[in-house]
Amino acid sequence: MDTQVLLKVLASIGVVCAIGLFVRLYNALVKKPERVRAQLRKQGITGPPPAFLVGNILEIKKARSEAAKAETGKTTDQPQISHNYEHNILPFFDGWRKKYGKLFTFSLGNKQILHVNRADIVKEITRVTSLNFGRPSYHRKELGPLFGEGILTSNGPLWQYQKKILAPELHMDKVKGMTTLVWDSAAILLDSWKSRVEAGGGIADIHIDQDLLDFSGDVISRACFGSNYSNGQEIFCKLNVLKDAMAKRIFNIGVPGLSSLPTKNNRLIWGLVKEIHTLVVKVVKERKESEHVHKDLLQTVLEGAENGDTSLYSKEAFVVDNCKNIYLAAQETVAITAAWCLVLLASNPEWQDRVRAEVIEIWGGQIPDSEMLRKVKQLTMVIQETLRLYPPGVALSREALKDVNIAGIDIPQGVNLWTMVMKLHTDPETWGPDSHNFNPERFANGISAACKVPQSYMPFGFGPRVCLGQNLAMLELKMIVGLLLSNFSLSISPKYVHSPVMKFVIEPKHGINLLIKNL
Repeated sequence: MDTQVLLKVLASIGVVCAIGLFVRLYNALVKKPERVRAQLRKQGITGPPPAFLVGNILEIKKARSEAAKAETGKTTDQPQISHNYEHNILPFFDGWRKKYGKLFTFSLGNKQILHVNRADIVKEITRVTSLNFGRPSYHRKELGPLFGEGILTSNGPLWQYQKKILAPELHMDKVKGMTTLVWDSAAILLDSWKSRVEAGGGIADIHIDQDLLDFSGDVISRACFGSNYSNGQEIFCKLNVLKDAMAKRIFNIGVPGLSSLPTKNNRLIWGLVKEIHTLVVKVVKERKESEHVHKDLLQTVLEGAENGDTSLYSKEAFVVDNCKNIYLAAQETVAITAAWCLVLLASNPEWQDRVRAEVIEIWGGQIPDSEMLRKVKQLTMVIQETLRLYPPGVALSREALKDVNIAGIDIPQGVNLWTMVMKLHTDPETWGPDSHNFNPERFANGISAACKVPQSYMPFGFGPRVCLGQNLAMLELKMIVGLLLSNFSLSISPKYVHSPVMKFVIEPKHGINLLIKNL
């Protein structure tokens, strides 16, 4: 074959490959998303028209930018506390809901999202137990640096196995035995605040955020990793930096290739992933070399990696991913919920007095046992109301891993369902006209009587994927809030600016300052 013929053959092969690639990209980026939207339109479900490749991302970013500018322009002379804050952090949903209702579709790149905030449909979603309805695939692909394939992101048999080995360690029976451990961690924070208050002559203006992160970090280190917070502090710090870096690209999840570009933020993410992996492996190595007998969550994960079928990915990745999931889920959600709870009590002194009186009467200065913790009804109501107004998760998301039918709606494979929890938790149709007000009394007769549709309250998720750590979280929250209230009175600091912001959870943009005073 002469050179010209060879070149023609190679050119022909190149053209065929280029055409094949174009067809595949066209199907993936244009044809398939449009086919999915057409199936939803036939059922009366519409939404904002997407732009090529980016979907509605530019519209979302514009709305968030305008909301941020409006928030910056507000005066902050006096702390104004409003619990109707969704329009500040998810402003694009306001306009879409007014135009399309509580059920509509939008796009992040070529990823189709079905927004569902109708209580009747949400009720049906919470009842689905099929493995064909699981965590979104983008959690694993786009958020992999943060969660890997741990229990928070995996699906199918891998998720079932992880739940099987982790759930027993966080069952209520095990958690009941952790009260002294949690008390010891809370006592460290209490002693720190006592010192600062005494140094201030009986009152101190304290920035509480890091203190609460240290508390929850110490609990999870002791309870799950057989150590104290200082030993795992570097891992916690790097995970928090990684979380913030990942939050910057949360609305770019459906744009192909963006997570692979060597941007400054992506390079930071790649470096942190390697560093965290190395640190966790070091903890694991020290555990394996230890002569002590350990019976904690880390040991359970290690044995699960050794005894299970981890051929889907390596034993080391199994351990690292699940350790990261435990660190992330257990530390931040408890700390931020506790912070919001203290803000609400500081700004509602009558409830602060009620809870304090109850705690002092029932606990009597003792380390509370499980029965004492069960009896603090007023405190429980306040925590439930805090979780309603400031839920740890912004949205609960699921993906149709195969075609599914929910509440009479045919949902094509690959479609993601998003339920905006804070909107669901404050819908006046479900919660009444005071839905944005702090009113723990609504939980006086339990969750089932607090609103018209009990499935509209799900701070810890729903169904088979409900948070495994909710019992430990509630123990921590009752312990730290009860202990602080029985020793101090709380009020809002002049430094505090109420500005909830969305990252992976709803957190205070400027942190929280409270005036802490000896009783």
